[in-house]
Amino acid sequence: MTLVSNDPIWWPSINSYRIASYFVVAASAGVMYDWVLTFGDEVELIWRQHWSLMTGLYLSARYLGIIYAIIGLLIYVPTISLTDAVSHIVYVTSNSMITVVNAILGVIMIARLHAMYQRRMMLIFLCAILLSVTIASGVTITIITMHMSEEEFVLSGTYQCYVNFGDNANLSYSIYWMFITAWEVLALCLAIWIAVKHFRELQRPSPGWIIGDCFMALTKSHLVYFVSFVAVSCFNFGYLSPTISADPFSIGSQIYPGLTQIFLLVQLFVLGPRLILSVREYHAKRVANSDAVSGMTSVSFQERVYVPTSNNV
Repeated sequence: MTLVSNDPIWWPSINSYRIASYFVVAASAGVMYDWVLTFGDEVELIWRQHWSLMTGLYLSARYLGIIYAIIGLLIYVPTISLTDAVSHIVYVTSNSMITVVNAILGVIMIARLHAMYQRRMMLIFLCAILLSVTIASGVTITIITMHMSEEEFVLSGTYQCYVNFGDNANLSYSIYWMFITAWEVLALCLAIWIAVKHFRELQRPSPGWIIGDCFMALTKSHLVYFVSFVAVSCFNFGYLSPTISADPFSIGSQIYPGLTQIFLLVQLFVLGPRLILSVREYHAKRVANSDAVSGMTSVSFQERVYVPTSNNV
């Protein structure tokens, strides 16, 4: 049911919603800008290469991010009207997309770790862990969605989509992020362990300098991604603090969700796809700069990346 009011009592809510829309627009613009910035590399290293599982995962994470950014604009821009039913569909879709993209990034992490470990038992172990985490987080987000209710507000000529998440919503979201955090910490520890082991082995004279550089590229991109994930997790766990919910119209309480949204979109839809793109860029540079391309081993997710040259190699 739509609530229409011009009462000045709603002005703090209008101002809060407007501030939230600024952050959502900024986050969405950042995702779009990164896509435009890397589109040339995407065409060269993704679209024109041999299609594989990693190709599908990259395109899914990248373009689901663009769709998510558009959905965010539909929800928060105060000049766009959404009915109660449409608002419910939009919120359910956006929450589901976060779970799906986290699962996609988990598969990418498994592929990277499998390329580093080269052990079948490790692959089975990681797949089992990711499946358990995905099911648990999926059940949690479903429970949250079941208790959600949406209502359209028309306040002084502006449109708002009011969402009631029910009781203990912050606790449920924290449990959701707890599952994902456990997976990310495990993946980071495994990546650092095998990287340190290989770097120690490379201190001895050996012809494995190329593999060492590949491990460095994998570890560097993983660390950057994990730092952004830590920021997102800290912001989400911060909702458990009574300070955040004490005064929802204070400046801090209005800025906090906006920063959370920005870090979330950067982590999932900017740095996430770059986990694949960065490795392919590294491999393409190695191929271009090497005089012995045919003898070089690719660790780019155990698939050959074809780089067009004048000889069609």
